[in-house]
Amino acid sequence: MPTQTRRAGGFLLWFAVLGGALAWTVHLFVAWGVDELTCRAGNTSVGGVPVRGIVGAGVAVPALVTIAALLLAWRGWRRATAAKRDDDSPRMERTGMLLLIGLCADVLFLAIILAGGAAVLVLSPCQ
Repeated sequence: MPTQTRRAGGFLLWFAVLGGALAWTVHLFVAWGVDELTCRAGNTSVGGVPVRGIVGAGVAVPALVTIAALLLAWRGWRRATAAKRDDDSPRMERTGMLLLIGLCADVLFLAIILAGGAAVLVLSPCQ
């Protein structure tokens, strides 16, 4: 049993739980921050790269990271739920609950990233 609980924790567990929040933070700083700072300076590009391209990357990469965290949370939650049926280990219950919270949070952060990205990408930069 210690092997199962050891496999359930670690970096991947925390990435599944917190990956969406971290990706949203990166999205916020890159997409919105670059747009605001570049336009405030009166420019429409950063180092020859148009603001829209940087903003698009600032939406796509965090969305993909959030989807990866979401898939990991889903897979981990299913495994934790199956392992919980076999054994009443409190560690697996805690792991399952953490992953369920991560699953819900990742869905929420993905929606926020996509909605924020749509707003930034639909409107023309520096508007």
